[in-house]
Amino acid sequence: MKRNPRDIILRPIITEKTVMMQQNDNKVTFEVAKGTNKIEIAQAIEEIFNVKVEKVNVVNVAPRKKRVGKYEGKTRGVRKAIVKLAEGSNIDVL
Repeated sequence: MKRNPRDIILRPIITEKTVMMQQNDNKVTFEVAKGTNKIEIAQAIEEIFNVKVEKVNVVNVAPRKKRVGKYEGKTRGVRKAIVKLAEGSNIDVL
């Protein structure tokens, strides 16, 4: 059963580092659903944005402890996909 591409790609991640990667290396970073693999991510990006994906790297970011006064909690864990687009392909996330 094929999953909906909008359920795989949750949101783009826009930071100074990801904007520089997009300008210099034609790489775009997205937050993706846990349990997805590189092939599913590449197919979802190609279907949603009509671009050609060259390579996908996946990073699992673990939750970190945060404190506010005497209260302690955790940030949420994130699964990030760094997608390298083929030459001539472009995604405008801004």
